Amino acid sequence: MRRRTLLAGAIVTAMSTSALTNGTARAADPGPSVTRTGTTTLDSQAVFFVSYDGLVNNNSFQKNGLLTYKGYQYAVWYTADKNAVVARRVLGAGTWSTVQVGHTLKASDSHNVISMGVSKVDGRLHLNMDSHSDGFTYVKSVAGLLDNPSGLSWTTARFGTPQSTLDGLALTSQFTYPQFISTPEGKLQLSYRVAVSGNGRNALAEYDGSTWTNLGEWSSSTGTYTSEHGSSTVRNMYLHGIDYDVNGRLHSFFTWREQNGAVMCSSGGITNHDTGYVYSDDRGRTWRNNAGTAVGTTGGTDKVAVTDSGLVIDSLNPDHSLMNQESQFTDSAGRPHAIISYVPGRFGQCTTNYVSDRTANGRAFHVRKNASGTWQKTEIPVVLGSSQRTKLVLDKYDNAYAIFPFGRIAGASAASGYTDWAILFDGSGLNAFGEVVIDEMRIKADNVLSVMYQEKSSGTTPSALHVVDFALPA
Repeated sequence: MRRRTLLAGAIVTAMSTSALTNGTARAADPGPSVTRTGTTTLDSQAVFFVSYDGLVNNNSFQKNGLLTYKGYQYAVWYTADKNAVVARRVLGAGTWSTVQVGHTLKASDSHNVISMGVSKVDGRLHLNMDSHSDGFTYVKSVAGLLDNPSGLSWTTARFGTPQSTLDGLALTSQFTYPQFISTPEGKLQLSYRVAVSGNGRNALAEYDGSTWTNLGEWSSSTGTYTSEHGSSTVRNMYLHGIDYDVNGRLHSFFTWREQNGAVMCSSGGITNHDTGYVYSDDRGRTWRNNAGTAVGTTGGTDKVAVTDSGLVIDSLNPDHSLMNQESQFTDSAGRPHAIISYVPGRFGQCTTNYVSDRTANGRAFHVRKNASGTWQKTEIPVVLGSSQRTKLVLDKYDNAYAIFPFGRIAGASAASGYTDWAILFDGSGLNAFGEVVIDEMRIKADNVLSVMYQEKSSGTTPSALHVVDFALPA
């Protein structure tokens, strides 16, 4: 099958391939598959409230709400009484051990997620939580806790007192979207947004095993963007993720959100526009566009801005309810992949209610850089049925998996050039609310896709929080 798709002003054809070299799938490699192997319960009564169409325990922009390291899996959430907890289990075990970390959720806001990170240099687990354009709470474990999990007891005493800084480093009074990433050297970086939606900047901090350092901001909120409807001079860059590949390159897909609604055809839409891409080869200090041109310096005066050339890899105006903070992943050769979603033009050129329009007509698209360096985009033939976000992972054969709201899973094979997307699991029996959290690290650890989800409820009635495991192709 051949599908013609418009990408960044050029016609790109997605076609089947069975290339044998350069990290591309071989014809003999197995295609995508998922085999459900079990479900465990983290909490039968986790906190439940719907805010910004999401749940605080299951927002897809958490990095990480669930992670695997050295044979153990870790999870974080808020209980019915809003206590922040962290749990661990031996990989594949049926029970989890849970400890409270001494913090209580301060606001019924689904942005106030808990995110985890691992500083490999000293074996600590780090938690950043409870922030939406205000202060955050930070907790870290004792050194070595993750290096010797079977030899060190899992108790509250293993975690320090909750802080409002990173060991004394105050970042900003308007902090949102913590995302931890481990550098190839084993340091830990923290990506975050300074200021507010529609007028914010992305920034990085770094932990070297003893000290946190604020590297500074790297995206700009200024510059003029003009659509066919009007102009905006203030915005923020929303990341689809931030990830190191196997070669040590740091990748980030993003969308822009304008502050001025005049750029839209309808006030009921959303001002997100365009899919952009940048990368860094010096651990996030210098940012480059797809052509390799430097477009911003972290902590410097020149930051990545909407007026910079070469950023946009898929052009889309603000009239199609493009979602922010969707998902990205890198393959075995270090090539970047992303999921984006919006209402395609065949359903009209103006969304008037982004929730209902995305639910009825939204579609997800797989965007990726192929072996020749060309960007390709393929529509995934699945009705979203939700306004919410989809997650993306790749297995060891570079087959792609899109994990949709409600726990539905679709897959496409690398051998086909990702043209054979099909539903692999329809979410039956999960009763999942919507967005889910993925353990990105477990896939490499033992070839298992772990999905954390919360059951549907109503009002503020607590509900069960689970982890379901799927074996991927051996």
